[in-house]
Amino acid sequence: MHGVHVSVGSLLSFALRSALCAEKMSSDRRRNLSSWGDTWLSPIGRSGLYEAGASLTQLTRIASTSSRLLRTLPMAVSTSRRGGGVLAAVVTAVAALAMLGGVAWGGNPGFTCGPASAQKGFAFCNAALPAEQRAADLVARLTTAEKVGQLGDQAPGVPRLGIPVYKWWSEALHGLAISGKGIHFGQRTYWSETPGEDPTTASKYGAAFVKGLQGSSLTNLQTSACCKHITAYDIEEWKGVSRYNFNAKVTPQDLADTYNPPFRSCVVDGKASCIMCAYTLINGVPACASSDLLTKTVRGEWKLDGYTASDCDAVAILHKSEHFTRTAEEAVAVALKAGLDINCGVYMQQNAASALQQGKMTEKDVDKALKNLFAIRMRLGHFDGDPRGNKLYGRLGAADVCTPVHKALALEAARRGVVLLKNNDILALLGNYYGLPCETTTPFGGIQKYVKSAKFLPGCSSAACDVAATDQATALAKSSDYVFLVMGLSQKQEQEGLDRTSLLLPGKQQALITAVATASKRPVILILLTGGPVDITFAQTNPKIGAILWAGYPGQAGGQAIADVLFGEFNPSGKLPVTWYPEEFTKFTMTDMRMRPDPATGYPGRSYRFYKGKTVYKFGYGLSYSKFACRIVSGAGNSSSYGKAALAGLRAATTPEGDAVYRVDEIGDDRCERLRFPVMVEVQNHGPMDGKHTVLMFVRWSSTDGGRPVRQLIGFRNQHLKVGEKKKLKMEISPCEHLSRARVDGEKVIDRGSHFLMVEEDELEIRFQD
Repeated sequence: MHGVHVSVGSLLSFALRSALCAEKMSSDRRRNLSSWGDTWLSPIGRSGLYEAGASLTQLTRIASTSSRLLRTLPMAVSTSRRGGGVLAAVVTAVAALAMLGGVAWGGNPGFTCGPASAQKGFAFCNAALPAEQRAADLVARLTTAEKVGQLGDQAPGVPRLGIPVYKWWSEALHGLAISGKGIHFGQRTYWSETPGEDPTTASKYGAAFVKGLQGSSLTNLQTSACCKHITAYDIEEWKGVSRYNFNAKVTPQDLADTYNPPFRSCVVDGKASCIMCAYTLINGVPACASSDLLTKTVRGEWKLDGYTASDCDAVAILHKSEHFTRTAEEAVAVALKAGLDINCGVYMQQNAASALQQGKMTEKDVDKALKNLFAIRMRLGHFDGDPRGNKLYGRLGAADVCTPVHKALALEAARRGVVLLKNNDILALLGNYYGLPCETTTPFGGIQKYVKSAKFLPGCSSAACDVAATDQATALAKSSDYVFLVMGLSQKQEQEGLDRTSLLLPGKQQALITAVATASKRPVILILLTGGPVDITFAQTNPKIGAILWAGYPGQAGGQAIADVLFGEFNPSGKLPVTWYPEEFTKFTMTDMRMRPDPATGYPGRSYRFYKGKTVYKFGYGLSYSKFACRIVSGAGNSSSYGKAALAGLRAATTPEGDAVYRVDEIGDDRCERLRFPVMVEVQNHGPMDGKHTVLMFVRWSSTDGGRPVRQLIGFRNQHLKVGEKKKLKMEISPCEHLSRARVDGEKVIDRGSHFLMVEEDELEIRFQD
């Protein structure tokens, strides 16, 4: 054997910058990550693993390591490129645990509300009072000028009250904090800053991430997590279309069942303490100026217990770029009255005073915002004296970061995020908002741990691959027993402010892959490092390419994880979180926000829920080295009497379309709870390797009329099985959540009649009626 050689593009240098050093979660904490009891779904398999249930020590690393960490949420849920929003939602840890150093006034060190402070007798220093009451007391003591100063991300100090300077954006100044993942809905596969295209996956991802960031206390916060950017935000810069003036035309139906669910889950399930509004307009109204969105929906219906923030300079943009207001003062007033609490930038600080003087708004509007802001800082411990006295988080430090347990968790996450896309019996070969990782392993480094004689050749000078070392690569391939091609994208192709216009591999990558595969003794193995999907039909159909792995951007342990999968140390279980479309799909404009198809115009719709056209790989796809079989063994059954007891006294209504439906808001929380039922799924490993299997459960309706999805993921779970082992998994079904759909007007309803639960090829009919 001449050795295992690696021919690569230039991906090794850029793909592994993200890292996650996370505290090992207890089994109880992991169970809280999703209603199915397990977010380690594997890229619908990996990301949920760390970001979901992390505690503060974990956060110190998550914060500084990468919003590109996982492109896979146990389902290979793709990781956010930037830390932005899924559906367009991004989770950002906005304010840190506490001020870790003393605040000096006139050279005298001390802590706000400490025992020696002049403010200790004020109500806002009384930690026994509710945060809201303390915040109200503090705000009442501020002058108008001092209040205005607090409306930007760089909030000045108020020495007379012991209030220190506070910078909301550069959170790491205040202990441990980060900018993190996005939970945006990824309906456009060339905009890859999302956990995927599925609302259920994105919702669970966002809620789990928030819980890990904020901690388990109902009153105190270890960090404040902010979900962004609400809503219908997935264009940044595409063919001349800019996020700074794009008007997203979205139907009520798509808002209800696609764009809003991840944000709702962040707030309702994750208890996020912040929501960030997007730059874009939604049906003609800027998100940061929409009272329907910020006040009626986020704070009213979802009960946000926290604050709302603008994306940076968004208030200025709604005046200067979107021309929604005539003056700067009107922009500030409109945003504050709509429910915005703080502006990232200085625009509100510069123009709020004149807006007050002109009568565009009142001081009560400012007070309302500041109470929300200071209540969060109360919950973070900023007004409790020495933060080291915090029994939960006050003594955490550098020694709690990058421990062996953290590194093992990072490796486990990366392993579960690998998706095996193709394997012609060649494997296993047995034998942007990121910081510095504690350590990294490249794919080449990982392979060398198994084969010391492995050689490395940079096949391209960069991911753009304008120039390829084809002759050298093919020569090396001819003399090698096994060839690994590590190819993909970088932030030159996909990053914040840059959306891809093509789904093909850039430059000469495809030609290089094909040439090396042709020259090799045996089929080559292609490893893809990308944030989003690519059209690799050429590789899929080429018999000289024996296996394809997609690893997303797998973090500090990514190289080791990839090697472990290649050499059979780990049996892959990741599933794709997005549909991989062919290049021809890019002919449909990104500015069309519709999810449903339009047969009259030939518009095909988007995502696995509505799109029926050609794909390279389908949502949820992912191979294993073993053969697993799943079947539904028990459930509510197909009894026509299902739901009768819980629905007693409630009759189905007839919609204008002629459908018999139950309105979810009329069913009510109590009935919804009584309608829940378990479904048991049997999983068996037929070998030849032990491993995990990711079970995806979908629901479909009797028809797709009225905009009903073709199918909808309602849950996922994975289970480790030895060869020959068989186990039953329990999945809890909540009809009000899992069997409901959005009507054209956005109302959530449950159809009277049949619903079909689907696990792989097996189905269970559930007849729902009063």
